[in-house]
Amino acid sequence: MTVKTGITAIANEVIGDIQKEAEAVILAAENQAKETLKSANERAKQTYQAIIAEANHRVHAEKRKIASVAEVEVRNRLLQTKEDLVDEAFMQVLEKLRAFVEEHAYETYLLKLIETTAKKMGQKSLVIYVNAKDKGWLTDEMLQKISKKIHSELHISEETESIIGGCRIQSSDGKIIYNATIDNRIEELKPQLRVQLSKQLFGETA
Repeated sequence: MTVKTGITAIANEVIGDIQKEAEAVILAAENQAKETLKSANERAKQTYQAIIAEANHRVHAEKRKIASVAEVEVRNRLLQTKEDLVDEAFMQVLEKLRAFVEEHAYETYLLKLIETTAKKMGQKSLVIYVNAKDKGWLTDEMLQKISKKIHSELHISEETESIIGGCRIQSSDGKIIYNATIDNRIEELKPQLRVQLSKQLFGETA
């Protein structure tokens, strides 16, 4: 074997080794690339699924939130509607009372109210407070008749009350006061009336 031939053989061997190493490196790189791609795909898939799961969770949470808000809104609207209807019915009651105080029967009612209230207080001298309209027809003579029946001096006050009707009676020294006005009676009965009206309108207690 000549030197030239030997060099050629060695060169070929070296080149072959280099090619093998290169092929091995390339194959390893390809395998690594495949593994990396596979891992990347898996991570991407997991990330995608996590994003989808989070999105679904947020969507369901938002739906529940919207449903909850809607439910509260509906409940509030229903309560407001009930309140409005009860208030409307209550206003009708007040209107009927205002109409009643314009009737002649109211005068009889007021005189009887003054008598029973004054008798209940059991004082020698009492002052009667009424509204301006009632003060116009309620005379001293009427009060004197009541005074004789209950053995108590009754005097009508010069001051008038801003009330629908009824009266406020107090002792002469002002220490004992009895509020027998229609307005006060309504306020006392308002919770009970609200329950009754709500039950009649909605079949339930307010």
